Amino acid sequence: MSRLRYSRAEAVQQLRRQCALLAGFIDQQGPLMLQVTKAPDLFTALAEAIVYQQLSGKAAATIYGRFTGLFPGALPDATVARTLGIPQLRSVGLSQNKALAIQDLATKSMDGSLWPLARINRMHDQAVIENLVQVRGIGPWTAQMLLIFTLGRPDVMPAADLGVQKGVQAVYRMRKLPSPDQVLRRTRHLTPFRSAASWYFWRAADTQLMS
Repeated sequence: MSRLRYSRAEAVQQLRRQCALLAGFIDQQGPLMLQVTKAPDLFTALAEAIVYQQLSGKAAATIYGRFTGLFPGALPDATVARTLGIPQLRSVGLSQNKALAIQDLATKSMDGSLWPLARINRMHDQAVIENLVQVRGIGPWTAQMLLIFTLGRPDVMPAADLGVQKGVQAVYRMRKLPSPDQVLRRTRHLTPFRSAASWYFWRAADTQLMS
């Protein structure tokens, strides 16, 4: 499950054909280096996503390391997580909201509200998002990140992501930062490889910040 469900080479070739402006940036940026991460189950993937929300990578990694230390063998498990109280979760650096989100995630993982990862992997993108956002602390953006970076889905455009918006603004030379609706309209022609396009838009935003 932890692999791209499309060819990087085919995605780049298609994006180049579909958009001259993006093709120009691809020439500058180079090969598509989007990677997916392994997740043993949905609880682990989403728990990590919750911990990492709105934190720098280094701070989030530290807290996540402490969080995994609450579990036998440092392997997060929904059954064990259901037994952890808010004080225990707060003790490793989680905010109150994130501690409550972890508890809700554990409950919904155990009661069948959340589909298992094997089933999630077979479902349409929108159905996956609708299933995941019932968990406290999991919104469309987090669900889209899982689709792109855990499930390796090819055609996800996280239009509300600020980095994607800045990248679209840079690549398409827009005067103002585009709204999510504008991002969707401006990138519609990049289907069915909008996940790969998103990766390039993130790189374009980074390049713009460094220039």
